[in-house]
Amino acid sequence: MTRELHLGGFQIASHVAHSHAAWRDPESDLEFLDARHWTRIGRTLERGKFDFVFFADLLAVPTNYGGDEREALRRGTQASATLEPSVVAATIAGATERLGIALTKSTTYFHPFDLARLFSSLDHLSAGRAGWNIVTSLSRAEAQNFGQDLALDHDSRYERAEEFVSAFVQLVESWDPDALVLDKGSGVFADPDKVHAIFHEGKYFRSRGPLPTPRSPQGRPVLIQAGSSATGRKFASRWADAIFEIDPTAEGRRAYYGDVKSLVSDAGRDPDGVKVLPSFIPFVGRSRAEAEEKQARHNENADPISGLLTLSVHTDHDFSVYDLDAPIEDIEVSGTRGLFEVARGLSQRDDLSLREIGKLYAQGVLLPQFVGTAADIADQIEDGFHSGEADGYILSAAQTPGTFDDFVDHVVPELQRRNLFRREYRGATLREHLGLEPAHDLAPAR
Repeated sequence: MTRELHLGGFQIASHVAHSHAAWRDPESDLEFLDARHWTRIGRTLERGKFDFVFFADLLAVPTNYGGDEREALRRGTQASATLEPSVVAATIAGATERLGIALTKSTTYFHPFDLARLFSSLDHLSAGRAGWNIVTSLSRAEAQNFGQDLALDHDSRYERAEEFVSAFVQLVESWDPDALVLDKGSGVFADPDKVHAIFHEGKYFRSRGPLPTPRSPQGRPVLIQAGSSATGRKFASRWADAIFEIDPTAEGRRAYYGDVKSLVSDAGRDPDGVKVLPSFIPFVGRSRAEAEEKQARHNENADPISGLLTLSVHTDHDFSVYDLDAPIEDIEVSGTRGLFEVARGLSQRDDLSLREIGKLYAQGVLLPQFVGTAADIADQIEDGFHSGEADGYILSAAQTPGTFDDFVDHVVPELQRRNLFRREYRGATLREHLGLEPAHDLAPAR
């Protein structure tokens, strides 16, 4: 079978996603509290035959930069105002028919039973289009919202996540696919021999099971992860169906792709069955000059302090105490180590100050920017797809909804013309869109 490109659309249930300049664009729609905003985006991505829309999430208004939330609120940074993504996902599911809906939930502050029920329900009500982006929450602000003084350390977060996902999988698979009988004549509702308690007893969780929700259309939702540290990559290689990645350089993306595919193979899984999906921000123009003008206007609106504020959230480290005009120091961070190393590597390679890194971070959390005509951007996507960089890409917006409209109206037809991307959906479920095997017991051996 010919290898096929995959596309996802990145969102936060908020006014910004990766780009902190997006909300300041004169043409950006800021009606993120209105359901019509989200249904419009969902329908646009479905019109473009995207595999899925993807919702990231954070569980606190940022307080890492300077010790409180005032700057985050004043500048409107990432996570300063959000909706509950599962509600937004359900809203989009009701307004679309084929688009997959993936959302973030944390293994640090929830219980496997809660999320097993949530994702099984969403998978039913969307007819098999649900995906779970697995994260391990890392900031003190998030911990404090759940009654704890400090976040778990990096290794403990992943230890907990391992147990969480194992219990989650047992719960969502606690009903056999044919356990629901619904025989009115005999009066048999379900076959009790095909519904199984799990009796999970671990270090972090206990759950008897079974889940009260019958087996959903996909068997289990598509599992997505964004492991960037060595521990995170190993976790993703054991569990993920798709891996979300951020790296601003083609060299870095190729190195990540090769490393993760090798780890997947080492874990006894088929590397072709795990899709690696870097993210990027496109600027599409009728000419390269027009696209570059869009890019320049966007990047000029990026505020360095907003970027450093979000870097502080992602690393759980306060960057307000450092000299803005000095390079990033060699420091130990407790949050996302992979993103910090990318930022520090850029600072060293290009002799960038902390202020300059902050501006880059505000432009899109270090995502690469693909700039040019539809053909130019299709060239960049095609090159990465064929050169060992990606199985597809996750599109993040510089302006909402304009970025999605431009890409769907101009770049998607060019990708279709090159026979890189589907013209119509050939399946109904997210697993089918991604070319994944049916979800029988895919859990790794223990």
